[in-house]
Amino acid sequence: MKTTKAFRAALTAASALIAVAFAGAAMAEDVTLEYWVYSDFAQGEALAMQQEFIKEFTAAHPGVTINISGKGDDDLTAGQVAGAASGTVPDVYMNAQSVGAQLVDVGAMANIYSQFMALPEEQRNQFDKDALASCMPKPDELYCLPYTGFGSLLFLNLTVLEKAGIDTATPPATWSEWFEQMQKVKAAGMYAIPDETLVFNSIAEIYATTGSTETWGFDWANRKTRIDEATMTTVLQKFVDMVPLNSGTSRNDQATKDLFISNQLAFHTIGPWVNPTYEEAAKASGLKYDFVLIPGDTAGKTGGIRSYEIVAVAPGKNQEIAFQFAAFITEKAQMARWAKLLARYNANAAAMADPDVSALPLIKVSVDAAHGAMEVAAPYFVGSIPSCYNSTVIDFASATADGEYTPAEGAKEMIAALNECMAQ
Repeated sequence: MKTTKAFRAALTAASALIAVAFAGAAMAEDVTLEYWVYSDFAQGEALAMQQEFIKEFTAAHPGVTINISGKGDDDLTAGQVAGAASGTVPDVYMNAQSVGAQLVDVGAMANIYSQFMALPEEQRNQFDKDALASCMPKPDELYCLPYTGFGSLLFLNLTVLEKAGIDTATPPATWSEWFEQMQKVKAAGMYAIPDETLVFNSIAEIYATTGSTETWGFDWANRKTRIDEATMTTVLQKFVDMVPLNSGTSRNDQATKDLFISNQLAFHTIGPWVNPTYEEAAKASGLKYDFVLIPGDTAGKTGGIRSYEIVAVAPGKNQEIAFQFAAFITEKAQMARWAKLLARYNANAAAMADPDVSALPLIKVSVDAAHGAMEVAAPYFVGSIPSCYNSTVIDFASATADGEYTPAEGAKEMIAALNECMAQ
């Protein structure tokens, strides 16, 4: 009798092992994850690192294949929205926090709260708490894992500043000091800054020199903008003052980087992703540059914006293994390697505190920038931002700089138009 029970137990165990093996074999044949990332994650050293992560994950998960695809900002969102409608949304993907609510609305994002809570506490505690909270519209809803991020920086062309007679040992500490340097640069025959009214994020960066997250973003309860009229009036006056000093190019134009590299442009407000280009120019052509916090109206206040790129998982049959991959690439060990390779800030606070990471100059200033900067489009995951919102801000900022409105008129008209946009 005992022999029979033992035989049955052994048979049951063997069957379980066979089932697991079969499942593994089935996974080997059937599970291919589509992983969409920003374009700069899919080229050069960044792609090589991503491929290394994929290699390590698939080695530990036999049968899983992961295809990585790089997409431009607009293509990412458009593809994920269209994919949700057709049932072909990528299994794991990046995007910005600001489009999260839109992706939840169309069914492109799975609620991964229960899967996240099943992770070891040590791993859950690695994330920047504010960044993680921004993915949670309700206590039991989590739609993303914070991934990479940025705080705006002010890149300085030291050659241009020296030609303008500016002491580069002491960067500007306030807006008035910065504006005085811009005027000296223009007087010396060079461009001070790109046209900051052409892109929503550069308008936000300058708004933050006077305002803050509390007077920016969205009042979803009343479907109104939170932009403060008096603050925007001050900011629009800054855009008017900068008109004769700017290059006419936007912060995102290749022409802006070319002007900076060729010593014709003094200042460039942007995220740390431009640093590899300037670092390469320093090696190739002797570009002399530095990066500091964007000065605000008073000493100690900083301008600029901060935001995080997120990793989301699509609902469906591959959700569990897709979440495991998302958790793997956002874990401290991977995020520390990523930060060391590219000197890029990310949302894993434990990785940022790693001594080898925190000692990197670009990481150090990026951490300070992120902590002092304004949220670019908060609060997140509450509602889908109407498409008219950003274009309205750009239109009135540009029109005021062009003289169509006084700053006070422009601010008043902008806010009225934004409230109409939000009410739609």
